[in-house]
Amino acid sequence: MAEPEFSASGVAIERWPRSLTKAGRVLVQDGRLALLTSYGRVIDSAPLRAVRAAKPWFRGDDNTVATVNGRRYRLVMGGEAGRPEGRLLAGRFLETVRRASTAKT
Repeated sequence: MAEPEFSASGVAIERWPRSLTKAGRVLVQDGRLALLTSYGRVIDSAPLRAVRAAKPWFRGDDNTVATVNGRRYRLVMGGEAGRPEGRLLAGRFLETVRRASTAKT
């Protein structure tokens, strides 16, 4: 298995209207995105080509919205809103997904 392209733990993962986990993990490895619970159970997974991610205009800098297999998830990087490292993680996540969507395969 290759080294992960992106990995963040302590991520709050929500699927409207409810929270799925407050301490989940987002993992991008081998061309796939996986959303995991704090126990390592897969919430959802898809090839990066099929994932869309964006920063919502109505939320803080540490928030992203990812569409995986047609389902929208709100990801709050760094756990609770307002943590400084969350903004950096959100930017790295968006860049990783963007890079994968523009890569020629």
